[in-house]
Amino acid sequence: MTADADPVTAFPETPDSTFDEENRLSADFVRQVLDAVEAGNREEAYRLAEPLHAADIADLFELTAAEDRGDLAVALGDLLSADVLAEINDWVREDIIDALQPAQVADLAGQLDTDDAVAIIEDLGEDDQQAVLAKLDPEDRAAIEDALSYPEESAGRIMQRELVAVPEHITVGQLIDYLRENQDLTTEFWEIFVVDPTHRPIGTCQLSWILRTPRNIAISDVMKRDQRLIPVDMDQEEVALQFQKYALISAAVVDDAGRLVGVITADDVVHIVQEEAGEDILRLSGAGEGDINEPIADSYKARVRWLIANLATATVGSSIIWFFGGAIEAMVALAILMPMVASLGGNAGTQTLAVTVRALATNQLTESNTMRSIWREIRVALLIGATVALVAGGMTGLIFGNWLLAAVIGSAILFNILIAGLSGVVIPIVLDRLDQDPAVSSSIFVTMITDSMGFLIFLGLAVFAGLAP
Repeated sequence: MTADADPVTAFPETPDSTFDEENRLSADFVRQVLDAVEAGNREEAYRLAEPLHAADIADLFELTAAEDRGDLAVALGDLLSADVLAEINDWVREDIIDALQPAQVADLAGQLDTDDAVAIIEDLGEDDQQAVLAKLDPEDRAAIEDALSYPEESAGRIMQRELVAVPEHITVGQLIDYLRENQDLTTEFWEIFVVDPTHRPIGTCQLSWILRTPRNIAISDVMKRDQRLIPVDMDQEEVALQFQKYALISAAVVDDAGRLVGVITADDVVHIVQEEAGEDILRLSGAGEGDINEPIADSYKARVRWLIANLATATVGSSIIWFFGGAIEAMVALAILMPMVASLGGNAGTQTLAVTVRALATNQLTESNTMRSIWREIRVALLIGATVALVAGGMTGLIFGNWLLAAVIGSAILFNILIAGLSGVVIPIVLDRLDQDPAVSSSIFVTMITDSMGFLIFLGLAVFAGLAP
């Protein structure tokens, strides 16, 4: 393109009022569309939404109340495309699919790559799933049923079946002619997979290499034989780590016999990384799936279980306070300072826990460096504990004029932060070794330990030092 050539418009133009300063759909625009739908003016709603990108239309549905999404879907008609459905939040998608007929869902799923179609169909109920599958073309149905046979969050579920594979004996010219003449090939790909007669991948060839290589050169002389193969049953989180570690654009997926069955691309992995990162954070907090579109009943069930478990573990700390009730009555300052010890220990434990869970999730922490990691966190905890203990002890001495009390709380904080650091790294490691998800229950145990040990050390030291009977 020359300097004075007209630029190509990537997306249709939209009015300035459509988006806010952070490139989100503005509240005024959303209100205009929904007002048009409520008034029965489908033409106006369609006109407003037509210039939007598929991802922005998906956002529009997510910003609409659940009871109004069906009417919005009807008003937008063909703007509710397969690309829009693939972008929509899972919970919101369920509301929309419930308002569509199985034939409509099948038509939309048939327009998508296999991985996106599977993401839509896998969340349906058994009856709805069978009804949609029955409306699909036999070829699409077979591919989706095959994908659904693999475990959730596995490479087999997220891979695309649409790829280009060729034998190694052809030339670059023959390959180019094949790509041009075969209209049934997928239209979006970055690499050509080279396979042997048993359909096992033996190499890859990027499109850029093919375009820059003379026609008479054999593919076997151009292809890269070193490649990362993804087993079909590999967990999607491990798939994402492979892409990150080896800077992959795409990777072949193979079955148990080593045959090429699909491909995973970088755009698939972006969604996985986002999903897994958010999932770990929400598990640490006990917030369930943590989606604002999740039904209230589901949110309640996920969160209340966690808090009931916390209630049970909190009784340990309460029992320690009850045991030292006489000492607390004799010296009110103990009651004032006691929460400080537990709070600092809990926060220190949470910090260590977050670092450890992330290290386990990204394979930075393995059996080969476990002891080194534990020793590292102990040293960090000692440094942090000493610093905070000096500050807290100094403030206590100045405020209460009792330097023995200052020494007691400083010592208690130091020991509790040390215990917090140790438990924050050991507990998730132990759970991981037991094949339990460390993000799910580690924080309950760490909180229980830091609270109970904080109370026990502080009140025990106070009694030992003679500050209270």
